[in-house]
Amino acid sequence: MPPEKRPKRGLSDADDEDDDYRKRRDRNNEAVKKSRFKSKQRTQETFTRVNKLKAENQMLEEKVKTLTKDLQFLKDLFLEYASNSQNSKFAGLDLEKLLEDVQDDKKVGKSGK
Repeated sequence: MPPEKRPKRGLSDADDEDDDYRKRRDRNNEAVKKSRFKSKQRTQETFTRVNKLKAENQMLEEKVKTLTKDLQFLKDLFLEYASNSQNSKFAGLDLEKLLEDVQDDKKVGKSGK
């Protein structure tokens, strides 16, 4: 027959070590959860910011295209006006009226902000 098992003295020391270990593991598990949550949150914020910046960039690129077209039109207009060509593609265009309209738009733009 196997010998009888006797209760060991100092059993409470082992229980204390197990309790301390369990507490450390629980704290560590909570810290890991918190860290992973923060990481996911930062990733989501970065993703949102990237999308916002992409949309803003696209809008600015469209604005650049529009302003480039406007600039080219004004260059052409200036060159035609400067050359005083009779067969100008801008013949019949009232340059003074156009310039007045541009000045009015600038005034409205400044006061409309």
